[in-house]
Amino acid sequence: MKIISSRGLKNKNSISPHNPKHNSYNKQEWAAPVRRKAPTKPSSTQRMLAFSFNHSHHLRSHLLFTASITTNSTALATQFHRFLANGVPLNPYTIPTILASCGAERNLSLGLQLHALAIHTGLDSNSFILSSLITMYSKCSHFSAAYHILNSTNPNDSISWNALIVSSSRSGLHSDALHLFVKMHHRALPLDEFTFPSALNSAAHLSLVLTGQTIHSLLLRSGFQRHSHIGNALVDMYAKSGELHSARNVFDEMPHRDVVAWTSLLTSSARHVSHSAALDLFLEMLSSSVNLDAFVIAAVLSSSAELTVLELGRQLHATSVKRGFHSFLSLGNALLTMYAKTGCIDDAELIFDLIPFPDAITWTALIIGLAQNGRGHDSVQVYNKMIRTGSKPDYITFIGLLFACSHAGLDEPGRSYFESMEPVHGIVPGPEHYACMIDLLARSGKIEEAVRLMNRMRFEPDATVWKALLSGCRVHLNGGFALQVAERAAEILFEIAPNDAVPYVLLSNIYSKIRRWDDVARIRALMKARGVSKEPGCSWMEAGGVVHVFHVDDHVHPRTAEIYAKVDEMMGRIRETGYVAETGNVLQDVGEEGEKGLAYHSEKLAVAFGLVILPRGALIRVFKNLRVCGDCHTALKLVTKVYGRKVVLRDANVFHHMENGVCSCGDYW
Repeated sequence: MKIISSRGLKNKNSISPHNPKHNSYNKQEWAAPVRRKAPTKPSSTQRMLAFSFNHSHHLRSHLLFTASITTNSTALATQFHRFLANGVPLNPYTIPTILASCGAERNLSLGLQLHALAIHTGLDSNSFILSSLITMYSKCSHFSAAYHILNSTNPNDSISWNALIVSSSRSGLHSDALHLFVKMHHRALPLDEFTFPSALNSAAHLSLVLTGQTIHSLLLRSGFQRHSHIGNALVDMYAKSGELHSARNVFDEMPHRDVVAWTSLLTSSARHVSHSAALDLFLEMLSSSVNLDAFVIAAVLSSSAELTVLELGRQLHATSVKRGFHSFLSLGNALLTMYAKTGCIDDAELIFDLIPFPDAITWTALIIGLAQNGRGHDSVQVYNKMIRTGSKPDYITFIGLLFACSHAGLDEPGRSYFESMEPVHGIVPGPEHYACMIDLLARSGKIEEAVRLMNRMRFEPDATVWKALLSGCRVHLNGGFALQVAERAAEILFEIAPNDAVPYVLLSNIYSKIRRWDDVARIRALMKARGVSKEPGCSWMEAGGVVHVFHVDDHVHPRTAEIYAKVDEMMGRIRETGYVAETGNVLQDVGEEGEKGLAYHSEKLAVAFGLVILPRGALIRVFKNLRVCGDCHTALKLVTKVYGRKVVLRDANVFHHMENGVCSCGDYW
């Protein structure tokens, strides 16, 4: 590395021991002063004019150079060398300016040269330069140098300490940031509005609620609690730690609540309480006239996606376009996910096409969205395109990809992708990946291979893996072996997940499928004895800005008479096409028993309501919290054929896009 010398920094025409051009002259001048007439001493006016000229010349050079760096830092090294060539001396203001640009551009090489120059010119003890050096090294991820400067110089100003605390926190070194904060406090250095937010942010990321509360008490004594960015950091710390009551108290005491505070509270409400609570908070935010930004819209879109509130999602999409937020990648990812999770997969693909530089999250969202909407083959194609573009898949990408292969019956591609994870992409398969592979093999009737794969796992199978095996056995009861494996999987699940109703329901359905009614009754009695209850089945749809919820044999809707009349009409018309009720599925949901119960399943009520209230030809979009039973799946496919309507039904597993008697899942869900 070339170290820039401080020689020649002065004006080339000046007389200086550092200027080789004048070295011989200087020696003669000093050795024989008698031979020459002593120079006339300049007057005070002349000295003042000379100082004024030189000072204004250097000041003008410093200002021009500083302006050029702050407005155009792409040619930083070239500009700096030109600066030195012009003979402008360095000072405590120039070096920090250049160091700031080095940090912004991660130009460690030039930063090291500047550090050497600061040492050579004796400016390295300046607190402003020390702070800039610490910040530059931190931004260039050279934390050992930053810590060395801090420990060796032991500065007593807050600037250097704050610089390293802020950089450590922003770089994810949260333990180091808190350690520095404690040392700074023990040295009795003043803690200010720059110190507290970074310390609170690190406490939040480490989920150290007690540490955050201690910092809170310190800032209360320091009198900084009314600063808006400190208030935002406090709200964020409590919210991320799940202490929403404390977060709300701090939020309510803030003199000015900006969009940052609202976003922290909203996202944490969605994470720790419910997405409904997040939307309620969003409505409260709108009433307070706070300007929306791209981050809060992305957060609300995520809640809209989870609650399948499509109309709100579309309104937020329109708002983001009108406000010019559509270019934000995080917002584009949230929009893509929202449309995919509400069954609008064509709109999701349009959003993807509008994103100029998709990241791994973007690709993964589309892969999962296509898989969940019954387009597993397209998911595989998107993944292959992702690899060709050089984007790197992550842990979640492979969950979506293997899920797509499982639900599309792509045995060989799925096995190939699974086996490539660690040797090609450096991703160690986790329980979710094994669950997808076991589900894929079991669905394909390869129960023995699925069991062998489970036995090769590097860790003990969890409930997710065992449920995948049990569910796969339900699809292919090819002989006694599959039933034995299913019973063994259920027994293990009863032990490791005693309160989970899913294994009981799956085993009950297996027994009912092979008409072993005594075993069905035994499982139901076992559930009752152990106090295990199944989640009640319900379906809902959105119409006219209102979400309508239905349960089995539901009579609480204000248009109940019309709905039941339409159900009876539906069932009569599909019977004319050859429909026969599949009573083997009567134990799928609580209370949905017998042929009459099958007719009034919640999803049938919702579709009937859609036929009543929606315009002729309009798409009927229904959501269900449980897996759709085989009878409803068959019946609703026939409804689309008889009525010439398209139905999109999302159950607990996938979307079913039904049209003209055919479902996108290929009857394989």
